[in-house]
Amino acid sequence: MREVLANTAFAVWVAEDVRVIGFVAARVFDLERRIGELYMLAVDPASQVRGVGTALTEHATNWMREAGMRVGMILTGGDPGHAPARRVYEKSNYTLLPAAGYYKAL
Repeated sequence: MREVLANTAFAVWVAEDVRVIGFVAARVFDLERRIGELYMLAVDPASQVRGVGTALTEHATNWMREAGMRVGMILTGGDPGHAPARRVYEKSNYTLLPAAGYYKAL
């Protein structure tokens, strides 16, 4: 997370409610193909299910659109721990596309 916040390639927004309760980071992923990426979204568990993640996602999506991006992408895990994030992205009208990732222990 610190690397993202320190990297000037990312635009970062913070949600506060007396204290920080979430943040989102986005960037221009591929300028030529006009693809933006919502790179990281985090919401404090005590503040989840209150629309914070959706508001941050929509804010970052609007920023990508205003930056001239034609496509917004988000990569996330398919495991149960990422289910809340997937619900947020689907609520913001992102579409899950099938993909294959191959890994090998070395």
